[in-house]
Amino acid sequence: QVQLVESGGDSVQAGGSLRLACTTFGLTYITKNMGWFRQAPGKEREGLAAIYIGTAPPSTMYSDSVKGRFTISHDHAKSTVYLQMNELKVDDTATYYCAAGRTFSLDSTSHYDWWGQGTLVVVSS
Repeated sequence: QVQLVESGGDSVQAGGSLRLACTTFGLTYITKNMGWFRQAPGKEREGLAAIYIGTAPPSTMYSDSVKGRFTISHDHAKSTVYLQMNELKVDDTATYYCAAGRTFSLDSTSHYDWWGQGTLVVVSS
């Protein structure tokens, strides 16, 4: 059974940093594509960062809104994908989701088949 469990969401002041973690279960032989998304109240779910762990080093991509501030990484031994978030802004406030899918992409949530429950990040000024 596939399961994704996020952790690390918290309240932080603007300019601060957080690291989110997504521990996966049952995914090893299903897919090598992982992504981080977020959804703010009243807004659509937005793709932030994706990683393909089938290459060494892994391939990554980022949305323009987080490029240079966020970093996606993977720890194979822990079956965990991380999202390091630096220089956080008030606009980064949202529920953050990790997802696993069959396509290395950020342009649509439809490329992702498995989702975590989400973890809340609140950035205050």
